[in-house]
Amino acid sequence: MTFYTQRAIKDILENRFLNGVTIITIALSVLIVSAFGLLFLNAQDLFNAWKKGVRIMVYLSPGTSEAQRLDTRYRLQSIAGIQHIRFISKEDALVLMKERMQRQTSLLDNLRENPLPDAFEVTLVTESNSAEKIEFLSQRIETLPSVAEVEYGRQWIERFANFFNLFKLAGYGMGAMFFMATVFITANTIRLVLYSRREEIHIMRLVGATDNFIKLPFIMEGLIQGLAGGLIGLGVLYAVFSAIGSQFEQALSAEMVAIRFFSIGICAAIVAAGMVTGLLGCFFSLKQFMKE
Repeated sequence: MTFYTQRAIKDILENRFLNGVTIITIALSVLIVSAFGLLFLNAQDLFNAWKKGVRIMVYLSPGTSEAQRLDTRYRLQSIAGIQHIRFISKEDALVLMKERMQRQTSLLDNLRENPLPDAFEVTLVTESNSAEKIEFLSQRIETLPSVAEVEYGRQWIERFANFFNLFKLAGYGMGAMFFMATVFITANTIRLVLYSRREEIHIMRLVGATDNFIKLPFIMEGLIQGLAGGLIGLGVLYAVFSAIGSQFEQALSAEMVAIRFFSIGICAAIVAAGMVTGLLGCFFSLKQFMKE
């Protein structure tokens, strides 16, 4: 195997331009697809952190008595998936509204009566923060006596969920497109190298060299190209991430979300994907060339 590896390295050095084009192509594909994946990874973390802050507001009917309010609180506590319940009186709600509308307090100063209802702020356990479970809990809460309305920002959750699903599908499509394009370019580059050495390969066949003896150096060449391209693409992505990641961390510090890079396992998988790309390109070019 050492002999074949040395032959492959020698061929790469002798055909620097063609092999350089292949390595750069693989590196660019790894860089673009990995950047898309890294963006999705951190966006998913941000979305999950945002979902942890989702609150269900349970508004009570006007004229709800103290006994009815306590009964509603007891019923809420008995529902699985609810972690914490906080009562917000309409007086407290009005004070909070004035604090948040400091520039428009004149609109509230002339109110003859408080139009806001009493409400419970319901915090869910982490396992219940999916859109489906939130919707199920809100529908169940709506059936409770003295409950007038339940609100949790359903439209925003659905929009974010749909956006991430579309984002994921676009990532899969982009990854498949770049993978096929890179395999095609790698195959054609190696085919050019094969044609440049076709006389040498013909002589090797005449003296009795087996197909495997001829193929193995090129297979090793494809693996080395994929390895180099994967490492370069991942290295450039990490350098860019290190340069601008701290700026995003400062912007998201209020959300308590840490920007993170790929784990070692994912990095190894990305490099392995680059090697598979080089291997497939070599396989297709050899398959066609050896038939001629």
